[in-house]
Amino acid sequence: MRYLDARRPLMRPARLPMSWCPCGALIVLLFSTAAPASARAQAARPAPRTPAVSAQAMHFVDSLLAIMSLDEKLGQLTQVPGQGTPTGPKALPGGEAEIRAGHIGSFLGVYGAETTRQLQRVAVESSPHHIPLLFSHDVIHGFRTIFPVPLAEAASWDPDLVMRGARVAADEATAAGVHWTFAPMVDIARDPRWGRIVEGSGEDPYLGSLLAAARVHGFQGTDLAANNTLLATVKHFVAYGAAEGGRDYNVADLSPQTLHDVYLPPFQAAVDAGAWSVMASFNEVAGTPMHANRTLIDGLLRAQWGWDGVLVSDYTGVLELIAHGVAADSAAAARLAITSGVDVDMVSQFYRRALPEEMRNGRVSLATVDSAVRRVLLAKYSLGLFDDPFRYADPARERATLLSVANRRAAREMARESIVLLKNAPLASRPLLPLAKDARSIAVIGALAVDGKSANGNWWGDGRAEEAVTILDGIRGAVSKATRVTFAKGTEATGTDSSGFAAARRVARGADVVILVVGEREDQSAEAESRASIELSGMQEQLVRTVHAIGKPTIVVLMNGRPLAIPWIAEHVPAVVESWFLGSEMGNALADVLFGDVNPSGKLPVTMPRATGQVPLYYAHKRTGRPPRAEEKYTSKYNDVAWTPLFPFGYGLSYTTFQYSPLVLSTSTIGARDSISVSVQLRNTGNRAGVEVVQLYLQDEVGSLTRPVKELRGFQRVALGAGESRRVSFTLVPSDLAFHDADLALVAEPGAFRVYVGGSSEDVQEGRFQLQLTSGCTALEFPRDRARFTWSDGPPSGAARGLPGTCRGATR
Repeated sequence: MRYLDARRPLMRPARLPMSWCPCGALIVLLFSTAAPASARAQAARPAPRTPAVSAQAMHFVDSLLAIMSLDEKLGQLTQVPGQGTPTGPKALPGGEAEIRAGHIGSFLGVYGAETTRQLQRVAVESSPHHIPLLFSHDVIHGFRTIFPVPLAEAASWDPDLVMRGARVAADEATAAGVHWTFAPMVDIARDPRWGRIVEGSGEDPYLGSLLAAARVHGFQGTDLAANNTLLATVKHFVAYGAAEGGRDYNVADLSPQTLHDVYLPPFQAAVDAGAWSVMASFNEVAGTPMHANRTLIDGLLRAQWGWDGVLVSDYTGVLELIAHGVAADSAAAARLAITSGVDVDMVSQFYRRALPEEMRNGRVSLATVDSAVRRVLLAKYSLGLFDDPFRYADPARERATLLSVANRRAAREMARESIVLLKNAPLASRPLLPLAKDARSIAVIGALAVDGKSANGNWWGDGRAEEAVTILDGIRGAVSKATRVTFAKGTEATGTDSSGFAAARRVARGADVVILVVGEREDQSAEAESRASIELSGMQEQLVRTVHAIGKPTIVVLMNGRPLAIPWIAEHVPAVVESWFLGSEMGNALADVLFGDVNPSGKLPVTMPRATGQVPLYYAHKRTGRPPRAEEKYTSKYNDVAWTPLFPFGYGLSYTTFQYSPLVLSTSTIGARDSISVSVQLRNTGNRAGVEVVQLYLQDEVGSLTRPVKELRGFQRVALGAGESRRVSFTLVPSDLAFHDADLALVAEPGAFRVYVGGSSEDVQEGRFQLQLTSGCTALEFPRDRARFTWSDGPPSGAARGLPGTCRGATR
């Protein structure tokens, strides 16, 4: 026998409880009447487009909602954490009793096929209405097979590859019973002091939007009811990456235009991609903490964008409304959160404990609670859990899937493409990299070179340090048997111990080439790991200087989760490689690049500053009334360091070279319904095949509001053989020129635009065209309920998808 197909319409017999029979594996659902329509689902709102649910699903869920008690409903809105043990996570003491009472709707951090099956059995056999549980976990960049951290993946500029990485993570996590991941993190981050920059895609909303959509597609697949798909959670809504001073959990104070043009687009792209869940952020925006921000959650996210998925709090986010100073007690915090649109209370249990009294006193309506419960039940329904509550917890699939050969191969490919070559100066007749595998001797120096835990990076899921290939192991595995590889720790990533310098000098003197691995441990970036200084920590720069002074050819490999300020290294060391935290296959992937099996193609998704004092530093900055000029004192610059970045956004070298022709525009003028083609001839002028990420930027020369000096609006990864050339074309439409004006309307204004194409945000060819509108049309206005920057069917072939525009008259 099989479970009842929950997708069939329900009858309306007499009210009876649900029962589950393990011997026949049958769930019988007998309900009375459907629940009344939610007060929140007002006719004035647009029809929800994501997540998509059927009328049958709504009927099924409303029928269930109609027979649930208030206590059971609030239980569905309650998420509790698991407990780590030597054999894996499990429910906290008393958890099973809470499940039986219907007080828990989901678990955080509980996984493992056997563990989740055991707890799910309690729910479907013993809870009041036998509603299955949701098991959630932070599956950020892999589950057991660990992929590069998201900032590193962004350096690939390859949405298709990023999507495949999320697909592998979903396949592994679901086999271990996980239904719901709290990823992707799509926060734009322009201050590298903020530790959580490692979890996102960097500083640009266009690149961030495409990668956000790609990860949603990867996690959720094409059929959410399949047993290897996860509910994706887009976080942290919103402007968490704009924390003042780069301090985690701090306030965000920014203009409405910056909010809409920079921080919201990745969320909108993820929503358009079908994301089922969104997480509220810890910060406040303009004086209102996000867990109480009805304007942005119920107003913008639900009403304007038409999204109606599950909005989950961050860890104790509801409780923290008290610390923010907008709630006096748990009752006020619960009331503010639920009425602002926060559906699930993670950890605090304020909803279950405080909302009954708030509802009795009329401060919270039953319709508000029902709306939140309905969304949670629809998610469970859409995952197929009412049909088969054990479909995700599969011990056999868990054993076969986790850390499989195929998954490690995919992680190695992603890691290779995430590496950025920052410098490769010639020594004698050729650049230092790539190295020869038959070199006589290689010295590897730096504690991070043998740190498997740090190789896995932050939020390593169920990853194990001992399963990660370290840099030292990767190098040893890549060279010939005749090559001698020696190692010295030199110094740790932190602290003041220089006692290992002597050993480092000794192995360096005995080697033909030195590979120095410096940067950060995994616990120096990510949540609650903000840094006031982004220079190398501890004695690491002193180690580099000491070893470099010996005079051997030296390569510095950076292992880190944020951009670091390394001006001395960039000036003096002949070869510098940004490797980030690359996951399970870190050592192998890095060796693939160092020894030339793979030609690096990564490009920086963030700007690398010269000094901490320059931050925030990002390419899409605004112009000032006094632009910086070295020869003029009273201009916007520093008097002790250059105002320019050490390495700009979009920068990255290759083992070959590429030449761009002057760009060609198909026209010099476009109208409201026109497009323009922008093209260059790209030639591989080196002696080996390579991939170049061709980037397109725009500048609005004159606007009603000040505009950035450049904004990314397209890119393509172009593979060329040695000596090969290709015409690379982009198509721009008027919506690509749009921004949010003083009224927060999305508009493209007539006038002149500069367009740039090149290999980074600074190394570009330039052209110019005009947007001309008909007489009386002051601007084109575009709908704001659809994402401008989307990716759904594959890598971007040009600029963003066009949106229809309407003419705005001068009398508006």
